[in-house]
Amino acid sequence: MEENRLRNGDRAYVSSADQGNSLIDLAHDSRSQTAHSDPLHFCIVTETYPPEINGVALTLANLVKGLLARGHSVSVVHPRQRKQRKPNGFDFACCSKDIGVRGLPLPGYDGLQFGMFSGRLLRQTWTRHPPAAVYAATEGPLGWSAVRAARQLGIPCVSGFHTNFHQYCKHYGLGWLQPTALRYLRWFHNQTESTVVSNEELRARLQSAGFNNVSILERGVDSELFAPQRRCTELRRSWGLSDNDLALIYVGRIAAEKNLELALQAYRAARKLSDRIKFVIVGDGPLRPALQSEHADVIFAGMQTGEDLARHYASADVFLFASETETFGNVTLEAMASGLAVIAYNYAGAKNHIVNGDSGVLVRFGDAKGFVDSACDLVREPETIKTIRRQARQYVTRLSWPRVVERFEALLLSAGRRPGRTASSFPLTRNNVATQP
Repeated sequence: MEENRLRNGDRAYVSSADQGNSLIDLAHDSRSQTAHSDPLHFCIVTETYPPEINGVALTLANLVKGLLARGHSVSVVHPRQRKQRKPNGFDFACCSKDIGVRGLPLPGYDGLQFGMFSGRLLRQTWTRHPPAAVYAATEGPLGWSAVRAARQLGIPCVSGFHTNFHQYCKHYGLGWLQPTALRYLRWFHNQTESTVVSNEELRARLQSAGFNNVSILERGVDSELFAPQRRCTELRRSWGLSDNDLALIYVGRIAAEKNLELALQAYRAARKLSDRIKFVIVGDGPLRPALQSEHADVIFAGMQTGEDLARHYASADVFLFASETETFGNVTLEAMASGLAVIAYNYAGAKNHIVNGDSGVLVRFGDAKGFVDSACDLVREPETIKTIRRQARQYVTRLSWPRVVERFEALLLSAGRRPGRTASSFPLTRNNVATQP
């Protein structure tokens, strides 16, 4: 495909700013997981964990699973889950100790909760069985309690910046709250020894906003689960497609922040070029009823997990990912591992792992017309789709979770060796948490 037809996407690059953590380090498939010489206890504190299904929950589950494989014990603190659904094909909801706390429903996120303040429980638990380090993965009241309790007990605490919550404000009519949300996030993360992000671009953005000690932890993908071999002719036929027809797909939450309206625009434009194209949306969320009513010809496959999810990925051809709010976008790697041609904006995980026109298509961030045009350009060139699909799969098989877990272990251990604290000196009290600079 000609470069000018790929709408200004840049070639992915590997940053050397974080030595020992570049894409090169993660590009070697290492199945061995040598146990640490001195097995330790780590604690993960999070608002979401399997059987809940989202990128944060599954990322944490992979990290926990990896730490256990390396000989450590891992306790997980999270809100008690109301739906005890067992994920199909995922043996992820494992840990050495599961600690449930009280939670309340998260507005706009059906099935998810935010954890309530739990400082007393955490102090009692960690006094009896102190972890070598705490990882606060979310910034709600539960995460706040974890950071405070860890500081009071002198336990090293690392935080994770997994979600651009401040950017979500504009998608829910609360744009005026975005600066306040960012101030709170900065204040929260600067109370910890370090903040973990998924890519260099996000690290630079947070550092420029005043976040201290930001480190990179890449993402892996299970390329055995997500694989082209799971392509299913029967499933495609249920979509009304033959082997030579084209299936566009989106996997993820059906919500305003995912910019699905643009993906639907791209599909409509592609349908003008050929009526042998279908769009499949996998997932659930608050916008599903309205979109399903407005787009009767779109296939809404609902929530899929495990092998069923992998089969849906592999049975499609092109992945439309129009979201502008990702910190990484795990679905990008899952789609590439499944042998799909991904069309995404040139930032976050897509920028890290896609070479434009080679292993996917990158579009200049925020260029809605460019996104639609890129989808149409790709539809016009079926042989290019085949080439991209093959090269995407070939590339992504090098990104394994064991190397990511090694890096995560090192970040937790190094937090306990920091000679001094560069975090904010403001006291951790319940009052004024959102008003500190």
